[in-house]
Amino acid sequence: MSQICWLGPQDSFPNPLLSSDPDQSVPGLIAVSERIYPNQLLQAYQLGIFPWYSDEQPVLWWSPDPRMVLKPQDFRCSDSLQKSIRHFCQDTHAKVLVDVDFGAVIRACATSARKEQDGTWITHEIMDAYTAIHEQGYAHSIALMEHDEMIGGLYCVAIGSMVYGESMFSRKPNASKIALAALSAWCIQNQIAMIDCQQETKHLQSMGAKPISRQDFLRQLQASLNPSNIVKSWKFDKQILTHWL
Repeated sequence: MSQICWLGPQDSFPNPLLSSDPDQSVPGLIAVSERIYPNQLLQAYQLGIFPWYSDEQPVLWWSPDPRMVLKPQDFRCSDSLQKSIRHFCQDTHAKVLVDVDFGAVIRACATSARKEQDGTWITHEIMDAYTAIHEQGYAHSIALMEHDEMIGGLYCVAIGSMVYGESMFSRKPNASKIALAALSAWCIQNQIAMIDCQQETKHLQSMGAKPISRQDFLRQLQASLNPSNIVKSWKFDKQILTHWL
């Protein structure tokens, strides 16, 4: 761990495109810090770095190799999910709300029980930091509502034309998948080529995500930061889901 730099609030991250992992025994770990600062969090995303740690740890900053990504057009909409989407679109009491209550969505992600996971990496500090960058227009939420009850959703970060998926939750079957379907359809509509899913899981694989090398990911990330690629509008409703029907 001594080879990994500890960052102060004004320090810059090492660029993973230009240097290898500082400690080969912990692949993908780029840096460590005592706290998360919103401006530092934004700098991290522009370098393809994200925080992932638990309450009893310092803030751990990662850039894994390989990197799990979802090309929106490759989103796997199964027959059962398509049926759920059709039912949701036809339900007059069902809505998709974008950026309406970011705090409620991230809290739901933090408190949802997950298989084979004890506790959550979404700490109070994580919630505060992502809420701060949401207020700056960089983090977004998608909430699925039925009869004014939140049944599922996700939150993500968007910088330039890159979308970084962070966490999802479901309170009804397929609800988080419907939220991801909505995000994928919106990305297709806005010519966004890739959703960063960060780490490889079977659940993400089942929805069409695939691993690519860190070098490939970081090269595509740098291209996405071109000012001409900035996507400004995050306004859509459930009609975007008809893309999959």
